[in-house]
Amino acid sequence: MAAAPDREELLAAYALPDRETPRIRMNFVMSLDGAVALDGRSGGLGDAADRLAMGVLRTLADVVLVGAGTVRAEGYGGLAVDEADAAWRVARGLPEQPRLAVVSSSLDLDPESAFFRAAVTRPIVVTHAAASEARRAALERVADVVIVGEREVDVRGMLDGFAAMGLRQVLCEGGPHLFGSLLDADLVDELCLSLSPLLVSGGAGRIAQGLNQHARRMRLVHALPAHDLLLLRYARAR
Repeated sequence: MAAAPDREELLAAYALPDRETPRIRMNFVMSLDGAVALDGRSGGLGDAADRLAMGVLRTLADVVLVGAGTVRAEGYGGLAVDEADAAWRVARGLPEQPRLAVVSSSLDLDPESAFFRAAVTRPIVVTHAAASEARRAALERVADVVIVGEREVDVRGMLDGFAAMGLRQVLCEGGPHLFGSLLDADLVDELCLSLSPLLVSGGAGRIAQGLNQHARRMRLVHALPAHDLLLLRYARAR
């Protein structure tokens, strides 16, 4: 059984070639038989090595992006990197914490939820122009609301908006429908996948659910054993 890599090894393994080129990294954990959740949550599939890798990926990001369904399923209240990772960021001229953004077409988000109340940086809500004006006004009190698209969220416009805010390194943690939308728009640069040593069966979904079928070639950057879990990093083959 291989020993798990430590934080410094993971910071080197996931290092970015540069911070100026806009980039979307996807981060998921998945069982050996393809399940993305156990008892409705992804957390049951991971372990300490997966959580350490997630912390490193968040440390390297400018903004952590999630779909509204993932916020409701997984929580995300008070998301923050720890003290050592915050110091690492500051030493490299980055803000102490990455921003946190949620994509929602319906704006079915509670402004009083922990996602907003416990936030360590002001959250970003991404939606479209046809979304409820009343819900938008309520959320504008607790978040920066970004409008991209007329009747649906324009994910390419979202990334342009992030870049204009200086948020070029995007870490997307799902869910599957958001991943699918980004694939449909051909915007995914990397997939960081923790392969959990579990067989789950049941009706759990896959990591991406898009409108169209795609066959995009990816290249393996690393495969790091961490006890029985495997940390995989794939990048677009160009």
